[in-house]
Parts: sequence; C-alpha cells; structure tokens
Amino acid sequence: MGWKVLLAGVLGVACGASPIPFNVIGFTVEPLIAEFGWTRTQILFPITIFGIIASLLAPFFGSLADKYGVRKVALYSLLAFGLSFAAISFTPTAQVTSTLYIYYALWVLVGLIGIGSTPVSWSRAINLWFYKNRGLALGILLLGTSLAAITVPKLAVWAIENHGWRAMFAIVAALPLFIALPLGYFLFREPRPEERPKAISSDSGTLTGVALRTALKDYRFWLIWLSIAVIATAFGGAFINLPTMLSDRGLEQQTAASVMGVLGIGILSGRIITGALLDRFWQGFVAFPLLCLPAISCYVLLGDSITFPMAAMAGFLLGFAAGAESDLIAYLTGRYFGMANYGKIYGMLYMPFGFFSALSPIIYASIRDNMGSYDPILGVAIFAFIIGGGLLLFLGRYPESFPETDTPPTEKLATEPS
Repeated sequence: MGWKVLLAGVLGVACGASPIPFNVIGFTVEPLIAEFGWTRTQILFPITIFGIIASLLAPFFGSLADKYGVRKVALYSLLAFGLSFAAISFTPTAQVTSTLYIYYALWVLVGLIGIGSTPVSWSRAINLWFYKNRGLALGILLLGTSLAAITVPKLAVWAIENHGWRAMFAIVAALPLFIALPLGYFLFREPRPEERPKAISSDSGTLTGVALRTALKDYRFWLIWLSIAVIATAFGGAFINLPTMLSDRGLEQQTAASVMGVLGIGILSGRIITGALLDRFWQGFVAFPLLCLPAISCYVLLGDSITFPMAAMAGFLLGFAAGAESDLIAYLTGRYFGMANYGKIYGMLYMPFGFFSALSPIIYASIRDNMGSYDPILGVAIFAFIIGGGLLLFLGRYPESFPETDTPPTEKLATEPS
C-alpha cells in the first residue's frame, strides 16, 4: 500500500504549490513588460509575496497535518491552490489603474491557502510509511518537482504563445484540479498504527520524536536552518531568473524552456541519487559535494554569451543540487528529530527554504535592473553554495532513539555515522 500512497504523493507534489508557481513566473516577464511596462523586479515580486507567506504558514500547516492527518490537509490545500492559481487569469487589463495591486493580491491568496499542497504535508505520510528505504522513498516523492520542471515550462510557453499569459494560469491550474486531486482522493492516506515501521514507534505504537521546543534548543536544528537559508538564497534567484539570463545571452524562449527541462532532469536525478545515497551513507558525506555543484553552474553562466550545451550543463547541475537539498530537508527532519512532531519541525525548516527562495529572485532581478548584468550576484552565489553545503558537515551522528514524550531527551548517539 505504501507504494500506491507514494505514487499519489509524487503527483501531489508535482501539481502543488511548491513547484508550479516557480516554474511559470519566469515566462511571464516578457508578456507582462509588453502589456503593462512593469519592471522585472515588479513582475517577479509576486513570487516573493507567495513564498514569504507560504514559508511563514508552513509550521501552521505542518501542525495541522500532525493533528488532523495529512490526507485532509494535502487534499483540501491542493483544491484551494488550483482554484486560486486559476483566479490569476482574471487579472484586469492595463486600463485599470490598480492592476498591479490586484495581481499581487491574487498571489497573496495563492500563498495563504496553497502551502498545504507542498512537501510539508506529503512528506509526513511518506516518512510514516517508510524507514529502511526512507531516503529513496522521499527522493521518489520529490520527483514531483522534477516532473513539474520538465513539463510545466513547456506547457506554460505553449499556453502563452497560443492563448496569452492569463489563460496560461487557468490551463496550468488544471494539473492540480484534474490530475493530482482525484488520484490523491483514492490513493493517499497515512498508515494505520499497525502498518507503521517499528523503528518510528514505541512498543505501545506511539510515534517517537522530540518536541518543537526541544528541536529549537538543538544546535543541529539551527545549522540545518542556516544551511537551507544560504542555499535557498543562492538558488531561488538563479532558478527563477534563468530564462531571462539565457535570453540576455542570446538564447530564444523555446531554447530556454528546453534548458529548464534539462534542469528538471537534473532535479529528478538529484532526488533519486541523493535519496539512495542517504540510505547508505551519513548525510554529510552526501550533502557537501552535491550542494557544491551549483557553484559550477554559476561560473558557467557568467559572461555575455553561452552555447546551448553549456547552458544545459549549468541547468542540469543547478537542478541536481536542488533535488539534493529538498531531499535533505525532509530526510534530516525525520532522522535528527523523529516523527512525533515532524510536521511542526519540518514546517520550521521549510520556512527558510520558502522565505529565501522567494526573496532571492527579487535580489537577482534588482541587481540585473540596476547593474545591467546578473554577473555580480552569480559571483556571490558561487561562495554561498559552498558555504551552505559545508555547514551540514558539522551536524554529527544521527540520534539512535527518541522519546515518546515532550520531555527533552538525552539522545543516545550511534558509534558512527549511519
């Protein structure tokens, strides 16, 4: 049964609020400039609005999943996300003076009600179904973002070219409403207590793990938080602005969409390979080298011109590391803090991912608008990726066991990284 749940989760992630907004907004830059004359910073600001709101609400939605079950939270949020994303197609024309603010308000709505359709919810169920192959299962779950990166940009470009940017939002919204939601309704659920892996429960069947207040006092929580923040700040802007970067360097929109597809393949590869490696090796040996790969991408993207093969390589490496990072957030939450309060703790660790991923595109766009090039921020990002990956080397061994209660535990550590 766990694999059926995993299949529903993959499509839930793919069609949810985590990948879809980030995969389409970069392709709205040129049509919105043409229609409204807005700056790149103004056009990309909605993704910052969405990301900041979503990241601040992640712990709340995580706690709802802990309390009421992940099925209700994930499916209702998927429905709400699809409807709110489609509503962006009702943005008024340029003749309405408040169009920009209405456009922003619609993105606020997406952020307020869509966050439950992200891995904050789906990954809780997968962590409850799998333990021995948890890394691989989480990697497969998060393949959903890879599927989105491979398919959604081309769908968005086709919709914009044939039906306009407004219709694109309604067309893309059909993915959560008519694909992920029906499948999730029939297949997605948490395991019953007797179906759970024994390693995540006590003898009485109660889930084990530390309380949120205990996690917040643990230096490992803050190392993970800071690593996520640094990597997300470097990655988010590079990802969202990649179509514009490639356009600046002479590549056409369809070619840029192909590069984004390659990036999606990189994410897919990163998910599976990272997940499999995490099941066999301590996370530090896996995370540091993989999270350094985007530094190569940033170096390749420097300059005034680029060939498609080099752009594709940069996209692949950027995507590979993105796949690794998303795997790590879910995996490290379960391994270092247990499952009893997984949703709350994962939500707190998702917060810097969502917040800085949302802030980063504006930083990149602002530098491009004011300095005429992305090169200065790409140079900074090279070092950010290396530092962010290096922080995870200081986490130490996984806890061997967790308590049943909220009492701060004295964790018994394994004798070697596992």
